[in-house]
Parts: sequence; C-alpha cells; structure tokens
Amino acid sequence: MNETALTAPHGMPGHLVGFVEALRARGVPVGPSETVDAGRVLTVLDLLDREAVREGLACSLLRRTTHRATFDGLFDLWFPVALGERDPADDDIEIPHTPAGDVDIPALREMLAELLAMEDPGRQLEQIAAQLVEQLGQYQSARGPSFSAYQALKEVQPQTLLAKILAGLAIGPDTSPFETEVARRAARQRIDGFRATVEAETRRRVAERIGRERVATYGVARQAEDVDFLRASERELAELRRSTQRLARVLASRMAVRRKHSRRGEIDLRRTLRKSMSTGGVPIDLVNRKPHPGRPELVLLCDVSGSVAGFSNFTLLLVSALREQFSRVRIFAFVDNTDEVTRFFTPDTQLDQAMTAIMTESDVVGYDGHSDYGGALSSFVREFPDAVTSRSSLLVLGDARTNYRDPQLDTLRSLVGTAKHAHWLNPEPRTQWGSGDSAAERYLEVIEMHECRSARQLTEVVSRLLPV
Repeated sequence: MNETALTAPHGMPGHLVGFVEALRARGVPVGPSETVDAGRVLTVLDLLDREAVREGLACSLLRRTTHRATFDGLFDLWFPVALGERDPADDDIEIPHTPAGDVDIPALREMLAELLAMEDPGRQLEQIAAQLVEQLGQYQSARGPSFSAYQALKEVQPQTLLAKILAGLAIGPDTSPFETEVARRAARQRIDGFRATVEAETRRRVAERIGRERVATYGVARQAEDVDFLRASERELAELRRSTQRLARVLASRMAVRRKHSRRGEIDLRRTLRKSMSTGGVPIDLVNRKPHPGRPELVLLCDVSGSVAGFSNFTLLLVSALREQFSRVRIFAFVDNTDEVTRFFTPDTQLDQAMTAIMTESDVVGYDGHSDYGGALSSFVREFPDAVTSRSSLLVLGDARTNYRDPQLDTLRSLVGTAKHAHWLNPEPRTQWGSGDSAAERYLEVIEMHECRSARQLTEVVSRLLPV
C-alpha cells in the first residue's frame, strides 16, 4: 500500500484524488465532502490492512449498494494486492510441475478441486491464481508481452471440476436432492469466484504495463445506467430491470417539480393593465391566468424486434412504472405489424411475462417477422385511427432500420401533425443514423429524434421531453 502511494505525484492524498476521479468517470457520484471523509478514514486505518482500507473507503465514498461492483474493480487497480510478479517464496502453496519443468495440468486440476472443496482456502486460491497468470497467462501482443485470463484458464478449465468438488463436499447418492442442489450452487459459486480472482490478477498485471486508467475503461463493471442497450449482457439487463423503480421515482419527482413550477400560469395582460389603472400604471402588479393543469395522455409506439429488445423492454418497463403520472397510457408494439399491448402491462405483471404475452398473444408479426417501420406505421393508422389525438404525446421507440422497405414518411408526418408532442427515441449511436438500412435521417426530417443508448441517457431525455 505504501509503495502504491509513493507512485502518485502527491503521495497518498494525490493517489486518493486519482481514485475518486476514476469513480466519477465510471458514473459513481462522489463529491468533495465524501473525498474529505475518505481522507480522514485513511488517517485512522492501518494502510497495510488492505481489506480494512477497502471497506473504509467504501463506507465513506459510496451512496448506493449498486455502485459496489464498480468500486471494487477500481479499488483493485488503484490499491493492488501487489506490485509486479509476486515472490514465490512468500507462497504457502505452489502449482505442480512435470519433471520437464512444465505445469502438470492433471495434477493442478486435482489440487484446484481439493482447494475449492475446502471451507476457506482464500489465500491459497489467490496464490494459485497469481502463479497461473504468471506461468500460463502470458502471451505476446502487438504492443509486447501481456497477460490473458483466458490463456491462464484455457487448459485448467475449472468449470469442468464440478463433480470432483461435489465429491470433496461429501455429496453422495444418499444425499437429499435439496442438499445436493445447495452444494451444487455453492460449488459453482466457488468456481466463479476463482475465475474472478484470476481475472483480477490479470487486470493488475496488465494495468502495470498499459496503465490502470486504460484498463479501467474496459475491465471494470459499468453502472447499470451506463450500459449500452444494444450491447448489454443478460446480467446487465437484469440489473437494469432491478433499477427501474428507482429511475421511475427520479423521473416522477422531476415531473412533479416541473408541474409545481408551471402552476403560476401565463401572464394575463388584460387583468394586469386594469389592475394597474388605480395607481396610474406605477407600480404594475402582474396578474397570472389560472392554469388548468391536466395530466397528459401518452401513446407509445414500440419496436419489439430482437435487434432492439433490450432498449424496448426497459423503456416499456420504465413507462409502465410512470403510469400514474399520466391521465392515460396506451402502448402499441410492432415488428412488421402493430397491435395494442396495453393490457399486458399491469402493476403486478413481470416484464418477461408481458413480453412473452406480446410475442405469443398479440398480432405484432404480420409477414416475415423482420422489422418494417413503414408497414407498422400504416397498420397503426389503419387499425387505431383514434389512438393519437391533439392531447397525446407520442413516443416512438426503435432504431429506424427498415430492411430497405418504404418508411412511409407521410404516414408519420400525419401522426406528428395530430399529436401535441412527438419524439423518437433511438438506441443507436447518432453516427450510425442513416447507415445501411437505417431510415433515421429521413425520419429526422419529420420528427425530433433523440439518441438513447443507455438508461442514463434515456432518463435525461424522457425527463426533459415528457409534458407536465
């Protein structure tokens, strides 16, 4: 820990500031007061106790538990467990070798299975992981020697050790199915934990060669709000769904503030002038018209094809959570045909159930199952001519990729002309609009289009666009 501090230009305080800046860059809100608190924490902790430092900084810097994975990833880079290659003399255990000096893979697999079946082999597994990365994980990259977790684990294949670990946990034929399943899950968690240890060791070694800032850009878990909808993994999408209620509360509070500020109404010029006649016009007291607030109607027209499923699913879930903010919400889904799916979204309905019902019970696929925005717009106007009115706010969700079919610009133009507000939310990067079969630039001539690649972007756009 002290060696790490000495590498910073301004010692430990400068190193802490660099760590805080890295947290901010990854979307973790850390203010000056939290930074000062973290500095005070470091003055009372034993800096040689790395885990105490980790927990102390986490308590002082983090506001939400969802930030912990990002914090741990950056902590391992800024406060590494070691510098450079570890000294084998300090290890309690050593991976086996053949008489020729090569790593004995079968013996190593047996050793690893025994360790993973033990109650608390944490330190020994860390030592094995470090030796694996050093002896099996090195490869020659375009920029010189580097390390790879895949290379280190390729021959060991810890995921295939499940049966041996279960045997080490004394799981036999007489064990109940419940106990067997519990042991199986525990074994899988231990295997995943070992893989994570190897990956962390790999990031540490690579960071020493190319810089921790660069490794942080791709090797540290992103905040759920910053995940790209079109590239999100199943785990990241699941985390997004769990954060929906919190994002809905944020949006609802912003809309409430805007609604409160709009209650004064516009200036009533006639009443203002009449009131000022008694004083000769000096001073003039402004008189406002009494506003007649009414919750707006919202119409969602949403592409649910596979290419934008993550974006569409999350947005539908978010709008469903905001339902009480509107006088009426109508949801329409399409692939190449449009159907109303409002009935599938209730406060108690799970998203996966709703999406399954949409694909199996609604008429969203008309011909070949490929996205057809023109066909969807035409069927929407034909089947639901009264859906969009002068009180409606229309939101279109999709990437505008038409598979080179007619985009039906005139149909969209008529909808935009009827609606009170109309916006298009596109999950693709703006630089890709109009490329290939994308009709985004053509639709942009008719409707205002906004880039919404992540939940953070989507929240900002929706909070700005939704009427009050």
